[in-house]
Amino acid sequence: MANIAPSVLRQASRLASKSVLSAAPRRGVPALARVARPTAPGASSTRAYVTESRRDNAQVETAIRLDKKELQKSGLALSGQDGQNAHVSPMADVLRQAAVMDEGQRPIYLDMQATTPLDPRVLDAMMPFYTGFYGNPHSRTHAYGWESEKAVEEARAHIATLIGADPKEIIFTSGATESNNMSIKGVARFFGRSGKKKHIITSQTEHKCVLDSCRHLQDEGFEVTYLPVNNNGLVDLEKLKAAIRPETAIVSIMAVNNEIGVIQPMEEIGKLCRENKVFFHTDAAQAVGKIPIDVNAMNIDLMSISSHKIYGPKGIGACYVRRRPRVRLDPIISGGGQERGLRSGTLAPSLVVGFGEACRIAKEELSYDSKRIKFLSDRLLNGLLSMEHTSQNGDPDHFYPGCVNVSFAYVEGESLLMALKDIALSSGSACTSASLEPSYVLRALGNSDESAHSSIRFGIGRFTTEQEIDYVLKAVRERVEFLRELSPLWELVQEGVDLNTIEWSQH
Repeated sequence: MANIAPSVLRQASRLASKSVLSAAPRRGVPALARVARPTAPGASSTRAYVTESRRDNAQVETAIRLDKKELQKSGLALSGQDGQNAHVSPMADVLRQAAVMDEGQRPIYLDMQATTPLDPRVLDAMMPFYTGFYGNPHSRTHAYGWESEKAVEEARAHIATLIGADPKEIIFTSGATESNNMSIKGVARFFGRSGKKKHIITSQTEHKCVLDSCRHLQDEGFEVTYLPVNNNGLVDLEKLKAAIRPETAIVSIMAVNNEIGVIQPMEEIGKLCRENKVFFHTDAAQAVGKIPIDVNAMNIDLMSISSHKIYGPKGIGACYVRRRPRVRLDPIISGGGQERGLRSGTLAPSLVVGFGEACRIAKEELSYDSKRIKFLSDRLLNGLLSMEHTSQNGDPDHFYPGCVNVSFAYVEGESLLMALKDIALSSGSACTSASLEPSYVLRALGNSDESAHSSIRFGIGRFTTEQEIDYVLKAVRERVEFLRELSPLWELVQEGVDLNTIEWSQH
């Protein structure tokens, strides 16, 4: 896109603005006239404030069409079947079709590791705090502050109950990314000041925010050990034990991996850290509310939690910080000293209440949700693995059933996602899916570039239905077969040729 002439981009924006201006009188005037018209006696009292969106009114194509001659100069032109102006890329066609697909029908959502839909019961709990209960929870001099503070503390208790903690150990943050940064940087900087604790241990399959936090600390003079994982995605406890040193300040290992769903042996890791007097931090964004977590039984000292992964609102999370034995850390946000002085800033009561309600529901329905998601997961996984040349990524015996990662050999993952535009899926982490690089998590498992590129993640959640799983299975089977038929490699494989024995010549 960077090579497109500036004049082409200017022309596209002019076309878009013209279409908006020309469409405004047509849509706006009748709508206003309809609102202003008085209701006739005896007529229905229903008043329409919004005009219906019709297919012929949609101006979807205008912004993505460019002048053909200018586009050809840039080298990005595609030949159109109807002889009209060319599109910038194949994605333009996909976007156009998705915008008007079945008069607004949306794709089936199977990307639960990226985010989950808000549970309606959570929304019901949140709504009063957007209207009537708008007090600042840190205002101690009047009833508006008291009622907000009471609701915040109730939510804090719900979160603590879910993980077996004390409510005072729950620190509200903006999400798991902030919690991870606060835990790793905070502990490392506090204990690193003496110069004796300057070593950190983490794994190669952690979330980007953990790995980036460690890299920042490396720039500050800390030493970081990035533990490799086995082919099944699990950390080798013997390698972890060997990596711990007297100067190790903190060990950070993710509870449930966000790409392959592997569940790490938390109790064993926690016991090892406690024996060596090293703080144990875990990123449990994908684990809390989905698998049983007990911070005391697992000897967890710090834990990151995210609300929007458990059917709560976005923009709120929490960090569990143990009080006995006490964990000391430098805050990364300074100010009014809220949240035990570890995270200053005014809390958003509506988000906190929504988060607390999501945790209360998760605790109440954990057993039912687990059984149902396991049933749907088995149905999906058995169907996918019955196809030839497919394989599951991660340990098949130690993974969260709601996260199914499968490789389809001889199919490009990105092309399969394009073919499955009626299903919302992902080829990896939402935080890194914009990159065309193969998943670093799958590469750490020892997968080849080809295998990593051909992997798709299916996320199953509380609101996924049996009918959706059956539709997805049918669609994946049909479109994988279609894409494989287009591949010359698939033809060779069908003839029994071992692709590893071929010497490819360069032209």
